[in-house]
Amino acid sequence: MPSCPETTSIGSLMIAPRRDWALFLDIDGTLLEIAPRPDAVRVPGGLTKTLTRASRWLGGALALASGRTLAEIDHLMAPLRPPCLAEHGAMVRFPNGAIAVAGADRVVPAPWRLELRMATREWAGVLVEEKTHGVAVHFRLAPEREAEVRDLVTAAVARDPVNFEVLPARMAFEIRHRGLTKALAVNSLMPLSPFAGRTPVFIGDDVTDEDGFRAAKAMGGLGLNVKEAFDGEPAKVRRWLESFASKPPR
Repeated sequence: MPSCPETTSIGSLMIAPRRDWALFLDIDGTLLEIAPRPDAVRVPGGLTKTLTRASRWLGGALALASGRTLAEIDHLMAPLRPPCLAEHGAMVRFPNGAIAVAGADRVVPAPWRLELRMATREWAGVLVEEKTHGVAVHFRLAPEREAEVRDLVTAAVARDPVNFEVLPARMAFEIRHRGLTKALAVNSLMPLSPFAGRTPVFIGDDVTDEDGFRAAKAMGGLGLNVKEAFDGEPAKVRRWLESFASKPPR
């Protein structure tokens, strides 16, 4: 059995990291504090070094899983280029650097995107975030628009509810293909070295992470909600990572 560091109390959960884990980490609300706009997040100094050390301690079995685009992930985490899932599974970067991209049939249709932009162009504080495959409409700066934003994205998806769905997020609603979920991070990477044979542990903060939780648990692993395990504070997640990233590598 791999040796474990001493158990540390972080938030309301007592948990000791283990060397036989495969760690999957959400970004916004988990590693980084939520910002008013997606492009306004702040990456704390030293985070990428902490992630690098944590990955080494885990033998390389650390991956990121985000709704952000791959380009955004790489910009935020530069110079780190870990295995990762982007846009809820539209793109997966494997340990060898290869990238798998979901097909065009899983892209939110262009007419829907145009309709969202046109309908919200005069809604101050509402942001339409277009991604390669999906699209999110943020209302954090205009909370009074929540019902209108929900109705707008729901009407769009009603044209093809078999293939697409509305995903509620923190002060946003996102349209994604039903086949793209964060479970793909676990299911795609766990069969591969250095993840294979380990216990998957998925950490996230939002409804978008629940598919990852379920996938990890289905393989005998853990799904840790930041609200419950770390008092809803990304700073505590980072501090927890530092507590075992400082351990010597294998």
